[in-house]
Amino acid sequence: MKANLLLRERLVIAENAFVEMRIWRVPEAVSGSAHDFKYALAYVVAGQCVLRYDNEAGKGDHRHVGREEAPYAFTTPDALLADFWGDVETWRPK
Repeated sequence: MKANLLLRERLVIAENAFVEMRIWRVPEAVSGSAHDFKYALAYVVAGQCVLRYDNEAGKGDHRHVGREEAPYAFTTPDALLADFWGDVETWRPK
């Protein structure tokens, strides 16, 4: 069984900012993760990735906020998207 793409979307959310989201169901957990999803969600402003959630092989589930990296407790794809959008809203200028 190969990876099954569940979401691939790029949304322009401001003149100089966009969100790109990709989520796959994979046949087996990515090294470092304990679930069958692979994901990469990014918020890019003025050409700089300021927020990213991903589970890169070997690193497991984590998020980058600015230059900081921290573990992320993945539960479901819906929770992942809600957490990501919550952080995007926190980061966006008001």
